[in-house]
Parts: sequence; structure tokens; C-alpha cells
Amino acid sequence: MVLADLGRKITSAIRSLNSATVINEEVLDNMLKEISRALIEADVNVMLVKKLRDNVKKAIDFEDMASGLNKRKMIQSAVFKELVNLVDAGVKCYQPTKGKSNIIMFVGLQGSGKTTTCTKLAYYYQKRGWKTALVCADTYRAGAYDQLKQNATKARIPFYGSYTEIDPVIIAADGVEKFKAEKFEIIIVDTSGRHMQADSLFEEMLQVSNAVIPDNIIFVMDASIGQACDEQARAFKEKVDVGAVIITKLDSHAKGGGALSAVAATKSPIIFIGTGEHIDDFEPFKTKPFISKLLGMGDIEGLVEKVEQLKLENNEELIKKLKDGQFTLRDMYEQFQNIMKMGPINQIMGMIPGFSTDFLTKGGEKESAARLKRMMCIMDSMNDKELDSLDGAKIFSKNPGRCHRVAKGAGVSVKEVQELINQYTKFAQVVKKMGGIKGLFKGGDMARNINPSQMSRMQQQISRVIDPRILNQMGGMGGLQNMMKQLQGSGGMGKLFGNMGQ
Repeated sequence: MVLADLGRKITSAIRSLNSATVINEEVLDNMLKEISRALIEADVNVMLVKKLRDNVKKAIDFEDMASGLNKRKMIQSAVFKELVNLVDAGVKCYQPTKGKSNIIMFVGLQGSGKTTTCTKLAYYYQKRGWKTALVCADTYRAGAYDQLKQNATKARIPFYGSYTEIDPVIIAADGVEKFKAEKFEIIIVDTSGRHMQADSLFEEMLQVSNAVIPDNIIFVMDASIGQACDEQARAFKEKVDVGAVIITKLDSHAKGGGALSAVAATKSPIIFIGTGEHIDDFEPFKTKPFISKLLGMGDIEGLVEKVEQLKLENNEELIKKLKDGQFTLRDMYEQFQNIMKMGPINQIMGMIPGFSTDFLTKGGEKESAARLKRMMCIMDSMNDKELDSLDGAKIFSKNPGRCHRVAKGAGVSVKEVQELINQYTKFAQVVKKMGGIKGLFKGGDMARNINPSQMSRMQQQISRVIDPRILNQMGGMGGLQNMMKQLQGSGGMGKLFGNMGQ
């Protein structure tokens, strides 16, 4: 079972509590059976599944539970906690220090995506202001140096390797010495892999490790191999001092339960996950947000962090318009631009509470991006009056000829232009309703600025303008309420919308 299906099945099992008239041990057992079955189908270790089930049952004592307590919430909370424990090694990872050379050595089997992941990690730190470099000490695989050289050149990251030297220990030592002398802060050493675990692989890893004395050794694990991950993780942990794990190929279509549970068993923390082939298909692994996203609960903290990375300025004009409940077609265009800048679209959608990672389209990342670009192309064919009008929909409804002109200019059908206008109308209605609530854009804790009746009214208003299919995807009104609560905890709606403004 792929991760996307695992999340849906666990969520469905938890929601079954809502349909139960009485919450008792039988209902709890049935729910845990469904969750256990889903985890095992996703290749999670059977013993870990049993432990999860036993721990939830221990946490719920119906006899001692006070009658006034919400049993449903307590059970949901216990399940969430144990899912977190399932993938949490409980160990803190090495944190690089600014201003010094941090040497990071990569190990793993051939085909796990190790070389690509080296570049992704280097690029991740480079984007955050670190001086990063790559060293290719893989002399076993033909073309390894060419691959790293190509990746590094594309990402504009300095690299070191050799076509003539065959000793990986010498290459690693020379490369690290060179970049340390040049005051590089993150020096990543890519080592050889094998098709299978072998003494020669581990011996070479130890020699390279002794030569460069890494601050951290990262084991790269392929999520697609299922329960075989367990044996791999234990073998590497026994031979070298693995300090952290990066799991590759862990998109929503991966059968990644085996990798997740294997990491927890070896007590090495997951620090990043690779979710695709592109250099941006890479994100820090945080256990609670990961489980939240898996269950469709989103990751508001991660979303705000993505927005803040854009280093946006001069957004006062949009904030003022939002306060007044105003939203133009140009504003919508700029929001689409921001989504494109923030990284892989489906990754961003997965951070929004209630939306699955494949929400935008079921056709994958390329189709999602193409759809946004197509909508932006339509707006590129509009004139300034149409883009900046505070009631763009009315302009088009009063003069249908405008739709024909825009469609012709964009090379699309009139129906596609009309669909875009309809979508804009819904966005504008949401902004208008939210802008009319005093205190929404003050920043800080939204719960302090808005009283419960206003919050309830806003939820009802938003639900009326949202597409029913989207509302259903969010879990109905209950899902919408959860989304609003999570937005309250993210530092305020004003901060989120304000940061997304430019």
C-alpha cells in the first residue's frame, strides 16, 4: 500500500469513531484492527504495529475515564501520539555550526539515490546562506563523478573529484582538505555504494571515514524496497556510526512504511526526505508535521516557513486590500506566482490542512504546474482594467466579448476563461467575508482577536463559497473547523496572507 492510501485508511479508521453511538472497547478494537491492517499492508514492521496497538489500548482505560471527558478526542490523540513514536527515533541529530567546516559523509547502497541526494542537501544549505561544496569519492560506479559534476554545475555548487585517481580515500581526503582551506562550511562527501551489502563496501566506508573524520554520517535509504530497509539499516548502523538517515523516493505513491519503521528501530533520526527527482523535491523531516500531512491535517508551520523563505517585502498594499475585503484578478495572478516560487506544488498543497498531496490534480506534479501556468497565461491576455478591477467578474459578465478576446489571445477555449473567472469569484468572496471580520488581520493570536461566534460565522461563510468537492476533500465542516484552528496557531491569518502577498 502506498503512503497516500495509508493516510486515507488510517484517517477513515479514526473517523469511524464519529459514527459510533457509544465509544467502548469493541469500537476501539475495531478501529485499531483497521489501522494495524493498513500499517502492515504499507510494510511497517509487524512487531512495531503490535507495539502501537498495545500502547494505544494502555492509554485508554474506559473504567477510569471520567464521564465528562471526550473519549473520541482522547483516542484520536493516543493514536496520533503512537504514530509519531513509530517514526521518531528519539535521538537528536548533529546540527552544523556556522563559521566552521562541517564534514558530512554519505553512505548507502547503489541505486538508493545517494549522489542526487548529496546535491539536494548541498543546495538546501546553499539557499540558506551556507558556503557548500561536494566531493565525489565514488570510484566504484562508472559515471558517478560525471553525475555529481553535472548536478553540482547545474546547482552552481563547487565540487571536487578525479578521473585518474582510483583510490577513494585519497580523493576524499584531498577534496576535504581543499575545501577546508577555502573556508567552506558544509563539505559533503559522496562514497561508493554496492548492489548489495558486502565486506568490501563497509571496509571502504571505514577507510574514507577515518581519512576525513566526518562530523556526521548520513545513511541514504530507498523507500521503495519495503521491509528490506530493516536489514539494510541495521547492517549499516553496526558497521559505521550512522548519525542520521535520509529517505529517498518517499512521495505519496511510495510504499514507505518499511523505511519509516526501520529507521525508528535503528535509533537514527530521519532528517530529510526526498519526494521526487527535482532538486527542490526535498524537505526537512519533522515527525509531527509528517504524520499530520499523512492524515490530511496539513503543516501550517512548514507552509509559513516556505513563505518566509521568499523574503517578501512591500506587502502593505495587499494587506490593506485584504483588510478591506478586496481581491483582484491581478492579486490572484500574484498568488499563483508565489505558489510556483515556493517549490513543488503538490508538496505545498499537502501543507494546507485538509488537502492531500495529490489534491490539485490527480495527474501529478507536471500536470499541476501546467494547469497553474495555463491559468496564468489566460490572465496574461487580460488588460490592466480587467486585472485591477475590484469586481473583475462583473466586467466580463457585462461584456461577454471580453471572454472571446482573452480566449483568442491565450489560445484557449471561452469555457476555460469562464472557469477561471468563476474560480476568481470564489476566491474574492472568501477574501471579502474574511476582510469584513475585525481583528482577522491584526496578527498575533487570531483566537484573541475574533470571538467564537465570529469564527463560526466565518466558517459558515467560507463553506458556502467553497467548491463542494473541495469541502468534501477537507472532511466537510469538521475539516474546515480543524483548518481554522490550525491557522489560529500559526501566528495569525494576517501573517500568512501578508507574507504571501508579493
